[in-house]
Amino acid sequence: MKAKEVLQAKGYNEIWTIAPNATVLDALKVMQEKNVGALLVIEGGRLTGIITERDYARKVALQGKSTENTFVSDIMSRDVYGIQSDLSVEDCMMLMTEKKIRHLPVFENENLIGIISIGNVVKSIIINQERLIEDLSGYITGKYIHLPKY
Repeated sequence: MKAKEVLQAKGYNEIWTIAPNATVLDALKVMQEKNVGALLVIEGGRLTGIITERDYARKVALQGKSTENTFVSDIMSRDVYGIQSDLSVEDCMMLMTEKKIRHLPVFENENLIGIISIGNVVKSIIINQERLIEDLSGYITGKYIHLPKY
């Protein structure tokens, strides 16, 4: 399965974004409203970073900063790893594990088409494993038969 198929399996390709000059409080409100754990930070039509619930927890809450007076640009992760839509879910998982990240923006050529999370990737791998087990069980039990070629 490829990253693009993971996006399709999510059932929506909406990309939730925020500007770097928005407050952290604004970002948290959008994350809550959209039920997401990350927002892509866009400035001038370009991806400049990502802000996650983890960024908030570590860089605002634990440091006693104010959500109203801290800007997205102050805490966002600027080192964003994006992937092409044809990357396999296994490669996505390896990248996420290696870089210790939970979200990957997905591109088709230079165009941003969505974002996938570690949860999306794990779910797709589990579904693929279940299908493989089902197919192998069917083969072993004779549920599926091999028809001779004529």
